[in-house]
Amino acid sequence: MGKKVVITDYQYKDIDTERRIIEEAGFDLEDYQIKNDEQLISICQDADAIVTQYSDISKKLIEHLEHCEMIIKYGIGVNNIDVEAANKKGIYVCNVPDYGVEEVSDHAVTMILSLGKKLPILTKALKNGEWGYDSIVPLKRISESTIGLVGFGRIPQLVAKKMKGFGCKILAYDPYTELQAMEEAGVIRADLETILKESDYISVHVPLTKETKGMINQKSFQMMKPTAVIVNTARGGVVDESALISALKSGRIAGAGVDVYETEPIDSNNPLLYMDNVIATPHCAWYSETAINTLQQKVAEEVVNVLKGNHPVHCVNCKY
Repeated sequence: MGKKVVITDYQYKDIDTERRIIEEAGFDLEDYQIKNDEQLISICQDADAIVTQYSDISKKLIEHLEHCEMIIKYGIGVNNIDVEAANKKGIYVCNVPDYGVEEVSDHAVTMILSLGKKLPILTKALKNGEWGYDSIVPLKRISESTIGLVGFGRIPQLVAKKMKGFGCKILAYDPYTELQAMEEAGVIRADLETILKESDYISVHVPLTKETKGMINQKSFQMMKPTAVIVNTARGGVVDESALISALKSGRIAGAGVDVYETEPIDSNNPLLYMDNVIATPHCAWYSETAINTLQQKVAEEVVNVLKGNHPVHCVNCKY
């Protein structure tokens, strides 16, 4: 019997690409739409590789795995996988960090520009019969603005490149990126406090970890300019959502672009959905047809790569 690959869940119209690549390599593929812990244990217990999108790959589940070699996420963030438990079992935890970087950076830039031009407010005013620009006074020129990037990986590097095209000054905070890389990209290295105090637009691009959970909080919003806008296309838990809502309601900051939330799907009563100075989207910054096709292909190729005895291309825990 060949090695077994289990897809716990997926939101795509089909998994024909994964099935073709994995089965042509001589491995068996089973696909499900399961998120219940006990059911996941039942289907994954004897798996050699697990592919997941949103299912909770918990410590309990991982402890039941008999000979699993890898767990791979459809996407970048692996916060639904207990990486520490996988470490103890010697299981690779993998992701695909490069499939949708153009899409996410485009989404962040689009939010910055739309909020910078106050398009949601302007559109509402026009629909209410208001002609002219009175509803958006005052308005700052985009090219005179400072962009603050929290994180400087693949996506924020593209945001920097695209916003530099508008003539903006770019600051970046990332303790894991060498100064030379920032200088070569034409951005100014800054600490987080400087980013918060000096930026007109703050774009968040860090993974959700124990260290980054709630890193943008009430204290952070108090440091920002009252004209500042924050954009989050990373993970909801990085920004304290209640503090964000409070800052928006009180006028402490001017606006927000939000694609990710502490609880997903977002509750229909969440205040972020009803604010004129907020652009809220349903965790879809990564989406394009090209991105989906690339993601599905890369996941399948990584599974085959590891099950054939090779080191993974993208591994988040390879120092275990």
